[in-house]
Amino acid sequence: MPKISHRGIQMPPSPIRKLAPFAEATKAKGIKVYHLNIGQPDIETPQPILDAVRHSTFKILEYSHSAGNESYRKKLTSYYQRFNIHLDYSQIIITTGGSEAILFAMMSCLNPDDEVIIPEPFYANYNGFAMEAQVHIKPVTSTIEKSFALPPVKDFEKLITERTKAILICNPNNPTGYLYSQEELETLRQICLKHDLYLFSDEAYREFCYEGAHFSALHLEGMEENVIVLDTISKRYSACGGRIGAFVTKNQQVLDSVIKFAQARLSPPSFAQILGEAAVDLPVDYFNQVKEEYRSRRNLLVRMLNDIPGVKCPLPGGAFYAIAQLPIDDADKFCQWLLEAFSFENQTVMLAPASGFYATPGLGKQEVRLAYVLNKNDIHHAMICLEEALKVYPGRKVASLLKHSTV
Repeated sequence: MPKISHRGIQMPPSPIRKLAPFAEATKAKGIKVYHLNIGQPDIETPQPILDAVRHSTFKILEYSHSAGNESYRKKLTSYYQRFNIHLDYSQIIITTGGSEAILFAMMSCLNPDDEVIIPEPFYANYNGFAMEAQVHIKPVTSTIEKSFALPPVKDFEKLITERTKAILICNPNNPTGYLYSQEELETLRQICLKHDLYLFSDEAYREFCYEGAHFSALHLEGMEENVIVLDTISKRYSACGGRIGAFVTKNQQVLDSVIKFAQARLSPPSFAQILGEAAVDLPVDYFNQVKEEYRSRRNLLVRMLNDIPGVKCPLPGGAFYAIAQLPIDDADKFCQWLLEAFSFENQTVMLAPASGFYATPGLGKQEVRLAYVLNKNDIHHAMICLEEALKVYPGRKVASLLKHSTV
């Protein structure tokens, strides 16, 4: 029998989705599962952008330009202007989700065996993209004790070798919810200019900032040739299934390279480009209510988590994720046990073990990521389930008597 490739063997599974079979089996028993494991918002996709697709009048569903529809890219320049980001439409390449934008960045800017430094914990699929691009992730560790703030410069610099070509951040961060400040971005600017590195900035959650304003990497002075922003409409408009993202840079040489990868996959999805273009015309205050809803969910989740003996959860500044430290032996075992062996009032909760968001072996073993994408009533019941589960989990550790600050 023919063998699969080494790459196929080494490709990491998603820590977010790997427990899905256990969740499906649990639901088949009639047990309700609260999904806090995945960033699938329950906020309804805005009706006007769905209507734009429904009311399309074209007669042939044809390829778009490989860089995306010109009308959409021009519309996006007005979107970015709201954040004082000034672009020409030619500096934007539409991608099949933010995922393709990340992969294009790695494929265009890094050679096989090159290295990219990423603060950990990080979005787990970066591992998969790095494997596809045959590049190596060098993690620099941020800690829950410091609320996952950017590690100090010395921690970055001791990782830099002749193979280091880029730093990748997600701001606000998935999975921690940490919002990097302007000062932290300026620190990265100094490192990148000193060592001639790219700065890849995943800004998928730009709108969802609760403790301070978002500062885009595109605002960094003197970094026009270094900065690449990776973007998506998935979370912004609750349109994850649209699979539309954007690759944004002022570096023309990089754009000339990326367009060749874009041509190789022909074009991004046509219907979703129509949806994305219509989204730019939504009222500017559209996000106000959505952001306040997520803020209230965050506050409830973090308060209830920190009220559970032995649990620690920093207050996230953005996105819709939080990482909590639990009094358990192993998060992977615990999350599977929640689905296989536990229920409270015929309900249980699905979490993402945080170990899958770290590249350093052994880290995140007692941490989980929670996505507060459910309504507050569901979050309330999910946290009750979690508290009851921790009382009876066989691998529970002795809870700390110290209480941590809440909202």
